[in-house]
This record gives sequence, C-alpha cells and structure tokens, in this order.
Amino acid sequence: MRPRLSPDDYVCRQIEATGARAIAIRADVGNEGDVSDLVRRTSNVLGPVAILVNNAGISRKVPLGQLGLQDWNDLLRTNLTSAFLMTQAVLPPMRQARWGRIINMSSIAAQTGGVIGPHYAASKAGMLGLTHSYAQLLSHDGITVNAIAPALIESDMIAHNPAISPDMIPIGRFGTADEVADLTVATIRNGYVTGQTINLNGGWYMS
Repeated sequence: MRPRLSPDDYVCRQIEATGARAIAIRADVGNEGDVSDLVRRTSNVLGPVAILVNNAGISRKVPLGQLGLQDWNDLLRTNLTSAFLMTQAVLPPMRQARWGRIINMSSIAAQTGGVIGPHYAASKAGMLGLTHSYAQLLSHDGITVNAIAPALIESDMIAHNPAISPDMIPIGRFGTADEVADLTVATIRNGYVTGQTINLNGGWYMS
C-alpha cells in the first residue's frame, strides 16, 4: 500500500504533472529569519521570485469581552506582518528584473467588519493599505500589486458552520477555490491593473 501524500506533496505532484517545477517548504512567514530562508531556498531551486501571493492567514473567533492583546498580536503577525515580510524579501529581484506581480489575499471583512472580530477585520483591512502603498511605490518598477477580497468560499470551515448559508449571498451559492484561483491568475496576467481591490463575493458586498 502506497503511503498517503501530504497536502504539500500532493500539490507539488499535481504541478509537476503539467511539466512545471514545484517545491514545498514549511516556514513561519511571520518570522523574518524563516522568510529569508524560504525565499533563498525557493530561489535556489526555481530562480528569482517573480510572482508572490500573500495568502497566509488564520481566523480565530473570540468573544469581544475576552479578546486580548495576545489574540490581536498573533492574528496580525500571521495575516498582515507575514505579507510585509514576504514582500520586502522578494522586492530586490523583482526590481532588478523590472517585472513582478504581488497579490494580497484580503477578505470582505476588510470592508464590512465581518463576523470574526475586530482583530481579523483590521488584519484584512491592513492588507488593503499595504496593497495601495506598495502599488504606488512600485508602479515605475514594472511591479503590480493588487488585493483580492473573497467571501464565503467553499471550505470545511463553512461546511461545519450551520449559521452560514448560500441564501446569504445574492448569487445564491458559495464561491469555489477554483474561482479564486482563476481570478488570481487573470490578475497576474494583466499588467495594467495595480492598486486595486477585486471583490469576489457573489454580490454580497458591492462597490
């Protein structure tokens, strides 16, 4: 009986099956040393980083009266500080090549407050500020920076939450991971879009 592949190895095998190269590295992207090592090891195998998707995130719902500084710091470290550290680490090769694409995964919570709490909403709103600032500062370097703000994408978390229903969404269904991926790829391919927040929420929040 063949051993089961870890999720990381499974994704790598799927990518390699298309003829592309892949590497999976475990790292704490809220730690500056880990980030430096991650970028160095990735570059050694695949070459300089040209596309970065900041997608690390946690969501811990804590009653408002019990929400403390440790909850705040832990969540911002993973959701927001990680994006800053990763972006800073990959900028030198992007600027040298005068080409790069950075995608920051935000959330509808950045625009509506969401249901998890102020610590989560602030971390995702911070991603929008990060996007706007980097987009302005890097616009002359051939680097685009955009944010994607999904809502209610099919996942185990949603499946096990009876309070969440497709009826909440105007389009009448949850989004899919493939739809998030399709939008990410389309944004990466477009060199004229930068500094934008692209909403993917089935019409729940319209701007």
